[in-house]
Amino acid sequence: QLQLVESGGGLVQPGGSLRLSCAASGGTLDYYVIGWFRQAPGKEREGVSCISSVGGGTNYADSVKGRFTISKEDTKNTVYLQMNRLNTEDTAVYYCAANFAAYCGDNWHLSSEYDYWGQGTQVTVSS
Repeated sequence: QLQLVESGGGLVQPGGSLRLSCAASGGTLDYYVIGWFRQAPGKEREGVSCISSVGGGTNYADSVKGRFTISKEDTKNTVYLQMNRLNTEDTAVYYCAANFAAYCGDNWHLSSEYDYWGQGTQVTVSS
């Protein structure tokens, strides 16, 4: 069974950067769409970004477009989320999730599309 482990969260000042990692075991990410989600206190979980297993196509939420970049390193079976120009509204627990599919599709931002989830990593943006 596929297992996902996130890392790289922490405390950062506004305007700073972080890179999150999502390391997979128990299966190859060659067959999985990977999504990044986040959940802030008192708010619903929201889709942040997605990368397709075929072709590497990407999707982003409007709130992070131009600031966040998702990428995949096949040799390490790992997906990354590079987050730049962070602001306080980016504070949340960030999760990666996997869907056994080729492409992100129109519903990539829905939690229900994903079968496997990591435990989450906290990102706090504060001065």
